[in-house]
Amino acid sequence: MEAGNQTKFSEFFLLGLSEDSELQCLFFGLFLSTYLVTVLGNLLIILAISSDSHLHTPMYFFLSNLSFVDICFITTTVPKMLVNIQTQSKVISYIGCLTQVFFFMIFAGMENFILSLMAYDRFVAICHPLHYTVIINARLCVLLVLISGVIIFWASLLHILLITGLNFCTGTEIPHFFCELAQIIKLACSDTLLNNIFLYMATVLLAMFPLSGVLVSYSQIVSSLMKMASAGAKYKAFSTCGSHLSVVSLFYGTALGVCLSSTVIHASQRSSIASVMYTVVTPMLNPFIYSLRNKDMKGALRRLICRAASCALLWPLVSGLNALHGPQSQMS
Repeated sequence: MEAGNQTKFSEFFLLGLSEDSELQCLFFGLFLSTYLVTVLGNLLIILAISSDSHLHTPMYFFLSNLSFVDICFITTTVPKMLVNIQTQSKVISYIGCLTQVFFFMIFAGMENFILSLMAYDRFVAICHPLHYTVIINARLCVLLVLISGVIIFWASLLHILLITGLNFCTGTEIPHFFCELAQIIKLACSDTLLNNIFLYMATVLLAMFPLSGVLVSYSQIVSSLMKMASAGAKYKAFSTCGSHLSVVSLFYGTALGVCLSSTVIHASQRSSIASVMYTVVTPMLNPFIYSLRNKDMKGALRRLICRAASCALLWPLVSGLNALHGPQSQMS
Protein backbone atom coordinates (compact mmCIF):
# COMPACT_ATOMS: atom_id res chain seq x y z
CA MET A 1 0.00 0.00 0.00
CA GLU A 2 1.57 3.28 -1.08
CA ALA A 3 1.77 6.09 1.43
CA GLY A 4 -0.79 8.76 0.80
CA ASN A 5 -2.50 6.81 -1.97
CA GLN A 6 -6.10 6.49 -0.87
CA THR A 7 -7.22 4.58 -3.98
CA LYS A 8 -5.28 1.48 -2.87
CA PHE A 9 -6.59 1.61 0.68
CA SER A 10 -9.36 -0.95 1.14
CA GLU A 11 -9.69 -2.11 4.76
CA PHE A 12 -9.32 -1.48 8.47
CA PHE A 13 -8.52 -3.91 11.28
CA LEU A 14 -10.75 -3.95 14.36
CA LEU A 15 -8.64 -5.07 17.33
CA GLY A 16 -11.72 -5.82 19.45
CA LEU A 17 -11.82 -6.07 23.23
CA SER A 18 -9.17 -8.72 23.81
CA GLU A 19 -6.60 -10.91 22.05
CA ASP A 20 -7.19 -13.85 24.42
CA SER A 21 -8.86 -16.76 22.57
CA GLU A 22 -10.70 -17.93 25.70
CA LEU A 23 -12.09 -14.46 26.27
CA GLN A 24 -13.13 -14.33 22.61
CA CYS A 25 -15.44 -17.32 23.16
CA LEU A 26 -16.80 -15.70 26.31
CA PHE A 27 -17.40 -12.42 24.49
CA PHE A 28 -19.17 -14.22 21.64
CA GLY A 29 -21.67 -15.89 23.94
CA LEU A 30 -22.14 -12.78 26.06
CA PHE A 31 -22.67 -10.38 23.16
CA LEU A 32 -24.89 -12.80 21.23
CA SER A 33 -27.21 -13.28 24.21
CA THR A 34 -27.19 -9.54 24.91
CA TYR A 35 -28.06 -8.78 21.29
CA LEU A 36 -30.94 -11.28 21.21
CA VAL A 37 -32.34 -10.00 24.52
CA THR A 38 -32.11 -6.40 23.28
CA VAL A 39 -33.88 -7.07 19.99
CA LEU A 40 -36.58 -9.22 21.60
CA GLY A 41 -37.17 -6.82 24.51
CA ASN A 42 -37.44 -3.70 22.37
CA LEU A 43 -39.55 -5.51 19.78
CA LEU A 44 -42.00 -6.51 22.52
CA ILE A 45 -42.20 -2.85 23.63
CA ILE A 46 -43.03 -1.78 20.05
CA LEU A 47 -45.64 -4.54 19.60
CA ALA A 48 -47.25 -3.84 22.97
CA ILE A 49 -47.59 -0.12 22.24
CA SER A 50 -48.88 -0.60 18.70
CA SER A 51 -51.44 -3.25 19.73
CA ASP A 52 -52.84 -1.41 22.78
CA SER A 53 -55.02 1.61 22.00
CA HIS A 54 -54.58 2.92 25.56
CA LEU A 55 -50.89 3.49 24.81
CA HIS A 56 -51.44 5.54 21.65
CA THR A 57 -50.22 8.70 23.39
CA PRO A 58 -47.23 11.01 22.73
CA MET A 59 -45.18 9.53 25.57
CA TYR A 60 -45.48 5.99 24.21
CA PHE A 61 -45.03 7.19 20.65
CA PHE A 62 -41.60 8.48 21.66
CA LEU A 63 -40.94 5.26 23.61
CA SER A 64 -41.70 3.08 20.58
CA ASN A 65 -39.32 5.21 18.51
CA LEU A 66 -36.67 4.86 21.21
CA SER A 67 -37.07 1.08 21.15
CA PHE A 68 -36.74 1.03 17.35
CA VAL A 69 -33.60 3.19 17.55
CA ASP A 70 -32.15 0.90 20.24
CA ILE A 71 -32.59 -2.13 17.96
CA CYS A 72 -30.88 -0.34 15.08
CA PHE A 73 -28.20 1.09 17.38
CA ILE A 74 -26.99 -2.27 18.67
CA THR A 75 -27.41 -3.88 15.22
CA THR A 76 -24.90 -1.39 13.82
CA THR A 77 -22.00 -2.76 15.88
CA VAL A 78 -22.63 -6.14 17.52
CA PRO A 79 -23.37 -8.41 14.48
CA LYS A 80 -20.08 -7.42 12.79
CA MET A 81 -18.23 -8.07 16.03
CA LEU A 82 -19.84 -11.53 16.31
CA VAL A 83 -18.91 -12.35 12.70
CA ASN A 84 -15.30 -11.30 13.31
CA ILE A 85 -15.05 -13.47 16.43
CA GLN A 86 -16.66 -16.45 14.69
CA THR A 87 -14.41 -16.21 11.61
CA GLN A 88 -11.37 -15.17 13.67
CA SER A 89 -10.94 -12.18 11.40
CA LYS A 90 -10.41 -8.54 12.33
CA VAL A 91 -10.90 -7.11 8.87
CA ILE A 92 -13.60 -4.62 7.96
CA SER A 93 -13.70 -3.07 4.51
CA TYR A 94 -13.23 0.66 3.94
CA ILE A 95 -16.82 1.01 2.69
CA GLY A 96 -18.11 -1.21 5.51
CA CYS A 97 -16.31 0.89 8.11
CA LEU A 98 -17.69 4.17 6.75
CA THR A 99 -21.16 2.63 6.59
CA GLN A 100 -20.88 1.55 10.22
CA VAL A 101 -19.73 5.03 11.27
CA PHE A 102 -22.60 6.63 9.34
CA PHE A 103 -25.37 4.53 10.90
CA PHE A 104 -23.75 4.56 14.35
CA MET A 105 -23.81 8.37 14.35
CA ILE A 106 -27.40 8.45 13.08
CA PHE A 107 -28.81 6.13 15.75
CA ALA A 108 -26.66 7.51 18.58
CA GLY A 109 -27.83 11.00 17.64
CA MET A 110 -31.45 9.89 17.36
CA GLU A 111 -31.28 8.30 20.81
CA ASN A 112 -29.96 11.60 22.14
CA PHE A 113 -32.73 13.64 20.51
CA ILE A 114 -35.56 11.25 21.43
CA LEU A 115 -34.53 11.29 25.09
CA SER A 116 -34.67 15.08 24.95
CA LEU A 117 -38.12 15.01 23.31
CA MET A 118 -39.36 12.62 25.98
CA ALA A 119 -38.10 15.00 28.67
CA TYR A 120 -39.98 17.86 27.00
CA ASP A 121 -43.11 15.71 26.87
CA ARG A 122 -42.89 15.06 30.63
CA PHE A 123 -42.23 18.76 31.28
CA VAL A 124 -45.43 19.78 29.49
CA ALA A 125 -47.45 16.96 31.12
CA ILE A 126 -46.39 17.93 34.66
CA CYS A 127 -45.94 21.70 34.43
CA HIS A 128 -48.76 22.48 31.97
CA PRO A 129 -51.25 19.61 32.33
CA LEU A 130 -54.27 21.63 31.18
CA HIS A 131 -52.62 22.53 27.90
CA TYR A 132 -50.89 19.16 27.32
CA THR A 133 -53.23 17.87 24.60
CA VAL A 134 -53.06 21.21 22.79
CA ILE A 135 -49.25 21.56 22.90
CA ILE A 136 -48.25 17.90 22.47
CA ASN A 137 -50.32 16.54 19.58
CA ALA A 138 -49.69 13.71 17.12
CA ARG A 139 -48.62 16.02 14.31
CA LEU A 140 -46.05 17.77 16.49
CA CYS A 141 -44.63 14.45 17.72
CA VAL A 142 -44.12 13.14 14.19
CA LEU A 143 -42.68 16.47 13.06
CA LEU A 144 -40.17 16.62 15.94
CA VAL A 145 -38.93 13.08 15.25
CA LEU A 146 -38.63 13.78 11.50
CA ILE A 147 -36.74 17.04 12.07
CA SER A 148 -34.37 15.26 14.47
CA GLY A 149 -33.76 12.52 11.89
CA VAL A 150 -33.07 15.01 9.07
CA ILE A 151 -30.59 16.98 11.22
CA ILE A 152 -28.73 13.85 12.30
CA PHE A 153 -28.72 12.45 8.76
CA TRP A 154 -27.05 15.51 7.22
CA ALA A 155 -24.57 15.87 10.08
CA SER A 156 -23.57 12.21 9.71
CA LEU A 157 -23.33 12.51 5.93
CA LEU A 158 -21.03 15.55 6.23
CA HIS A 159 -18.78 13.57 8.57
CA ILE A 160 -18.54 10.75 6.00
CA LEU A 161 -17.83 13.16 3.14
CA LEU A 162 -15.03 14.73 5.17
CA ILE A 163 -13.56 11.28 5.93
CA THR A 164 -13.51 10.36 2.23
CA GLY A 165 -11.19 13.30 1.68
CA LEU A 166 -8.59 11.88 4.06
CA ASN A 167 -5.60 9.76 3.08
CA PHE A 168 -4.73 6.65 5.10
CA CYS A 169 -1.18 5.36 4.92
CA THR A 170 -0.14 2.74 7.47
CA GLY A 171 -1.29 1.63 10.88
CA THR A 172 -4.93 1.08 9.98
CA GLU A 173 -5.64 -0.81 13.23
CA ILE A 174 -8.62 0.51 15.17
CA PRO A 175 -8.33 -0.25 18.91
CA HIS A 176 -12.05 -0.82 19.24
CA PHE A 177 -14.74 -3.42 18.47
CA PHE A 178 -16.43 -1.09 15.95
CA CYS A 179 -15.44 1.77 13.67
CA GLU A 180 -15.48 4.94 15.76
CA LEU A 181 -15.24 8.33 14.07
CA ALA A 182 -12.58 9.76 16.39
CA GLN A 183 -10.37 6.66 16.00
CA ILE A 184 -10.59 6.78 12.20
CA ILE A 185 -9.59 10.45 12.15
CA LYS A 186 -6.53 9.59 14.27
CA LEU A 187 -5.42 7.04 11.66
CA ALA A 188 -5.32 9.57 8.81
CA CYS A 189 -1.93 10.73 7.54
CA SER A 190 -3.33 13.89 5.93
CA ASP A 191 -4.51 17.11 7.55
CA THR A 192 -7.50 16.45 9.84
CA LEU A 193 -8.05 19.99 11.14
CA LEU A 194 -11.37 20.41 9.32
CA ASN A 195 -12.55 16.98 10.50
CA ASN A 196 -11.72 17.76 14.13
CA ILE A 197 -13.36 21.18 14.00
CA PHE A 198 -16.58 19.74 12.58
CA LEU A 199 -16.44 16.84 15.08
CA TYR A 200 -16.24 19.24 18.04
CA MET A 201 -18.94 21.50 16.61
CA ALA A 202 -21.28 18.57 15.97
CA THR A 203 -20.63 17.19 19.46
CA VAL A 204 -21.48 20.53 21.08
CA LEU A 205 -24.57 21.19 18.98
CA LEU A 206 -26.00 17.68 18.55
CA ALA A 207 -25.06 16.23 21.95
CA MET A 208 -24.94 19.13 24.38
CA PHE A 209 -28.07 20.84 23.02
CA PRO A 210 -30.37 17.83 23.64
CA LEU A 211 -28.69 17.24 27.01
CA SER A 212 -29.34 20.87 27.93
CA GLY A 213 -32.97 20.36 26.95
CA VAL A 214 -33.18 17.38 29.31
CA LEU A 215 -31.60 19.32 32.18
CA VAL A 216 -33.83 22.36 31.66
CA SER A 217 -36.96 20.20 31.43
CA TYR A 218 -36.19 18.33 34.64
CA SER A 219 -35.21 21.49 36.49
CA GLN A 220 -38.65 22.88 35.65
CA ILE A 221 -40.27 19.59 36.66
CA VAL A 222 -38.51 19.61 40.04
CA SER A 223 -39.47 23.25 40.55
CA SER A 224 -43.11 22.43 39.79
CA LEU A 225 -43.07 19.41 42.12
CA MET A 226 -41.71 21.52 44.96
CA LYS A 227 -44.73 23.82 44.68
CA MET A 228 -47.20 20.93 45.12
CA ALA A 229 -48.63 20.71 48.62
CA SER A 230 -49.71 17.07 48.55
CA ALA A 231 -47.05 14.38 48.88
CA GLY A 232 -49.31 11.99 46.96
CA ALA A 233 -49.56 14.43 44.05
CA LYS A 234 -45.78 14.79 44.01
CA TYR A 235 -45.26 11.04 43.93
CA LYS A 236 -47.89 10.52 41.21
CA ALA A 237 -46.40 13.27 39.02
CA PHE A 238 -42.82 12.10 39.46
CA SER A 239 -43.70 8.45 38.88
CA THR A 240 -44.71 9.30 35.30
CA CYS A 241 -41.13 10.32 34.49
CA GLY A 242 -39.23 7.90 36.76
CA SER A 243 -38.52 5.39 33.97
CA HIS A 244 -37.37 8.08 31.57
CA LEU A 245 -35.10 9.61 34.21
CA SER A 246 -33.51 6.19 34.79
CA VAL A 247 -32.86 5.72 31.05
CA VAL A 248 -31.46 9.26 30.73
CA SER A 249 -29.13 8.72 33.70
CA LEU A 250 -27.95 5.40 32.27
CA PHE A 251 -27.33 6.71 28.75
CA TYR A 252 -25.64 10.00 29.60
CA GLY A 253 -23.87 8.57 32.63
CA THR A 254 -22.21 5.77 30.65
CA ALA A 255 -21.41 8.11 27.72
CA LEU A 256 -19.81 10.59 30.12
CA GLY A 257 -17.88 7.72 31.71
CA VAL A 258 -16.47 6.78 28.29
CA CYS A 259 -15.37 10.38 27.66
CA LEU A 260 -13.72 10.67 31.07
CA SER A 261 -12.02 7.27 30.83
CA SER A 262 -10.57 8.05 27.38
CA THR A 263 -9.38 11.46 28.59
CA VAL A 264 -7.96 10.50 31.97
CA ILE A 265 -6.77 6.93 31.48
CA HIS A 266 -5.51 7.26 27.88
CA ALA A 267 -5.98 3.52 27.33
CA SER A 268 -7.79 2.62 24.13
CA GLN A 269 -8.73 -0.89 25.27
CA ARG A 270 -10.21 0.33 28.56
CA SER A 271 -12.08 3.03 26.66
CA SER A 272 -13.54 0.46 24.26
CA ILE A 273 -14.65 -1.71 27.19
CA ALA A 274 -16.29 1.33 28.80
CA SER A 275 -18.09 2.15 25.54
CA VAL A 276 -19.80 -1.24 25.72
CA MET A 277 -21.96 0.25 28.46
CA TYR A 278 -23.74 2.82 26.31
CA THR A 279 -23.59 0.98 22.96
CA VAL A 280 -24.69 -2.47 24.16
CA VAL A 281 -25.81 -2.52 27.80
CA THR A 282 -28.03 0.59 27.71
CA PRO A 283 -30.20 -0.58 24.74
CA MET A 284 -30.62 -3.93 26.51
CA LEU A 285 -31.70 -2.42 29.84
CA ASN A 286 -34.18 0.12 28.43
CA PRO A 287 -37.03 -2.41 27.90
CA PHE A 288 -36.57 -3.79 31.41
CA ILE A 289 -36.62 -0.30 32.94
CA TYR A 290 -39.85 0.66 31.16
CA SER A 291 -41.58 -2.68 31.67
CA LEU A 292 -40.70 -3.02 35.36
CA ARG A 293 -41.35 0.57 36.43
CA ASN A 294 -44.43 1.33 34.32
CA LYS A 295 -47.80 -0.22 35.20
CA ASP A 296 -49.33 0.60 31.81
CA MET A 297 -46.46 -1.10 29.98
CA LYS A 298 -46.63 -4.15 32.23
CA GLY A 299 -50.36 -4.44 31.55
CA ALA A 300 -49.89 -4.05 27.79
CA LEU A 301 -47.10 -6.64 27.71
CA ARG A 302 -49.21 -9.04 29.77
CA ARG A 303 -52.14 -8.68 27.36
CA LEU A 304 -49.83 -9.09 24.35
CA ILE A 305 -48.30 -12.28 25.75
CA CYS A 306 -51.75 -13.66 26.65
CA ARG A 307 -53.01 -13.03 23.12
CA ALA A 308 -49.91 -14.68 21.65
CA ALA A 309 -50.29 -17.67 23.99
CA SER A 310 -54.01 -18.07 23.20
CA CYS A 311 -53.27 -17.93 19.47
CA ALA A 312 -50.57 -20.57 19.89
CA LEU A 313 -52.98 -22.84 21.77
CA LEU A 314 -55.84 -22.35 19.30
CA TRP A 315 -53.73 -22.85 16.19
CA PRO A 316 -53.47 -26.70 16.47
CA LEU A 317 -57.24 -26.87 17.04
CA VAL A 318 -57.96 -24.74 13.97
CA SER A 319 -55.52 -26.79 11.91
CA GLY A 320 -57.19 -30.00 13.05
CA LEU A 321 -60.65 -28.73 12.15
CA ASN A 322 -59.42 -27.67 8.72
CA ALA A 323 -57.93 -31.11 8.21
CA LEU A 324 -61.25 -32.74 9.11
CA HIS A 325 -63.31 -30.49 6.86
CA GLY A 326 -60.95 -31.06 3.94
CA PRO A 327 -61.83 -34.75 3.26
CA GLN A 328 -65.54 -34.10 3.93
CA SER A 329 -65.67 -31.36 1.30
CA GLN A 330 -63.93 -33.63 -1.19
CA MET A 331 -66.45 -36.45 -0.52
CA SER A 332 -69.41 -34.12 -1.01
